Amino acid sequence: MLRSLTLLLLATILAGCSSGQQRFTDLEEFMRDVQARPQRPPDPLPEFKPYEPFAYGAAGQRSPFEPPVEQRRRPEGMPEVQPDPNRVKQFLEQFTLNDLRMVGTLEREAETYALIRDARGGVHRVTAGDFLGPNHGEIQAIAEGGIEIEEIVPDGIGGWLLRSRTIRLQQDG
Repeated sequence: MLRSLTLLLLATILAGCSSGQQRFTDLEEFMRDVQARPQRPPDPLPEFKPYEPFAYGAAGQRSPFEPPVEQRRRPEGMPEVQPDPNRVKQFLEQFTLNDLRMVGTLEREAETYALIRDARGGVHRVTAGDFLGPNHGEIQAIAEGGIEIEEIVPDGIGGWLLRSRTIRLQQDG
């Protein structure tokens, strides 16, 4: 019985091997077909252009990070101005003019005052000669409709210019 069982096992193993070879016949046939096809030559290598170095032509010109060589001149009749670095800053100079609103005027003993609301909601009384805004803006005149201010601003070439600004009365409503 052991002998017959061994023979049966051996026959099964051999049958499995022969059926395994039949499974790859279609693969082997495909490989033969592919190898029988005419070989196509590889694509030619792309043509490389020789490197052309870039010639920088602006080396003799002014660097864009430096101020212009030619200096602009101050317009004729424009006064020489400059802010006073030793002047004590006033409270309303910490706000931009866009953050300040004129909300009214007061007259007392022949002097006119303007009421200014700052960005924090505080109301301040100012008069001609007081300063507003970050550009050394000095109040020149106060009227019921607005405040005339003259600022000292940089001119871009190391000097200073006067610029007139107006803060108009804000009508709440």
